Amino acid sequence: MTGESLEQTTLVLKRTFAAPREKVFRAWTDPAELKRWFHVEAEWSTPIAEVELRVGGKYRLGMQAPNAPTPYVVGGVFHEIKAPEKLVFSWKWEGQDSEETRVTILFRDLNGSTEVELIHEKFPSSEERDKHGHGWAGCLQQLGSLFQ
Repeated sequence: MTGESLEQTTLVLKRTFAAPREKVFRAWTDPAELKRWFHVEAEWSTPIAEVELRVGGKYRLGMQAPNAPTPYVVGGVFHEIKAPEKLVFSWKWEGQDSEETRVTILFRDLNGSTEVELIHEKFPSSEERDKHGHGWAGCLQQLGSLFQ
């Protein structure tokens, strides 16, 4: 880790979705739902979505660009699951020399809509944080398209 502060290596994004909290939570935890939205661009696909939804359970997600030979695959372990309020899991890219980071997703009920707060922390640098910020923004945009 560089000499950057925790604030510089933590990403926080908030989005509101026009759907009940239970439905948004399911979109994050059901493999069939994840395959519908977990990719950075509409043209991309999600050929891999494996979820063992329990504390200590593993997940693997793979997103693939239209002409890419193989997907980008990330995986980790669930550390906390409080349906439909909170998910905490580790995050590490497969086949890359990347450090394990930590993702917390908070689901807040807003009278029929849901605010999602994504906190992705422990990045080795602000550059890595910013790259992930771009990716997460794309994924959250795809998620939003499910509820329009």
